[in-house]
Amino acid sequence: MKLTLIRHGMTRGNMLRIYYGSTDLPILPESYTELEARAKTGFYPTAERYYTSGMLRAEQSFRAIYGDTPHSVLYGMREADFGDFEMRNYAELKDDPAYIKWISGNNEDNICPNGESGAQVTARALEALKPVISEGVDAVVVAHGGVIGGVLAHFFPNRTADSPSRRHPVTVIPLNFAAKSLLPFTSFRNGSHAHKSHECEAKSAKKTMRDPHSAPVRAAAIQ
Repeated sequence: MKLTLIRHGMTRGNMLRIYYGSTDLPILPESYTELEARAKTGFYPTAERYYTSGMLRAEQSFRAIYGDTPHSVLYGMREADFGDFEMRNYAELKDDPAYIKWISGNNEDNICPNGESGAQVTARALEALKPVISEGVDAVVVAHGGVIGGVLAHFFPNRTADSPSRRHPVTVIPLNFAAKSLLPFTSFRNGSHAHKSHECEAKSAKKTMRDPHSAPVRAAAIQ
C-alpha cells in the first residue's frame, strides 16, 4: 500500500516565524488558491482512503486539494503542542531559561513546558497510523510538518526525506515501505518542478518540530 502524507498550506504563523502547533490557525487565502491550482495539474495522488489531522489548516488544505471527497480524522496526527512557547518566536524566547533547556541536549525527548516532546508527538502519530497501514489500501493524510518529519525519521532513521526548507515549498517523497528505501522525488517551487536525488538523510526531518519556519506544504509517500 502507499501512504501519502501531505503537509498543510502556509499560515500566518509561517509568515510571522512563530512556534504554533496546537493553535488552530487557518491557511492563508493565497495558499488555498495555490493548492487548488496545483491540484488541478494532477500533482497530488488519489487513494482509497483519505484522512486529516482534524485541525483547521489541515481541513482547509484537504478541501483545496480534494474538494468534497469524504475523509476521516486521525487526531493523533495533529501538530505538536508547544505549550508555553505557542505563538512566540525565537527573539521572544532566546533568553528564556525554559526555552534554552528545551532546545539543549537530547531535544527530541525534552518536553515543552505544558506541551509535548518530539518523541511524544511521533509516538501518537505512529499509533494513529497503525490501523491505516494495517488496512493495506492506499491512503492520503493531510497533516503537519513536525508530525511528518517524526514519522519519516522513525521508519527511515538512516536516510532522509528532504528536510523542510523554504527553498522547496512543496515536496513529494516516494518511499518504499517494505524495503525501507527512498525513491527519487520531486520538489516544486514557484510552479515549476525539478527532480532531486533520493540521497538525503531522513532523520533531519525530525528537526521540523523545532523549526517554525519550515516549508508551507510538503508530501511524503510511504509504500
